[in-house]
Amino acid sequence: MLKVITLTVFQCFLLASGQVCFKLAVEKIHKFQWSWDYFTGLLTNRWLLVSGICLVSATILWGSILKHFAFSVAYPVTAFAYVFGMLAAIFIFGETVPITRWIGVGLIILGVFFIAK
Repeated sequence: MLKVITLTVFQCFLLASGQVCFKLAVEKIHKFQWSWDYFTGLLTNRWLLVSGICLVSATILWGSILKHFAFSVAYPVTAFAYVFGMLAAIFIFGETVPITRWIGVGLIILGVFFIAK
């Protein structure tokens, strides 16, 4: 049980990291235009590349998890992506998170604990 939870939490971390990098990437993308500079900017956007690597890695790992472990355990653990997203909102994007969202995160963690039992 610990192995599926550990792998799934890592997969969630990769997934959330990919989304964070994607947000950083789109913040650097200029307004669309049919120009060489626009497409060169996309192709040289390192955050877009890192996002793709994280998301592809998360997808490959998720496929392996689905192949080897019970879906009824693995899928609910993916809710940890919300926890990582909340932490990224605070520490990377400097957002303020209200107490109601922290209660939600606490409920997610509690729910995963019950599933793991």
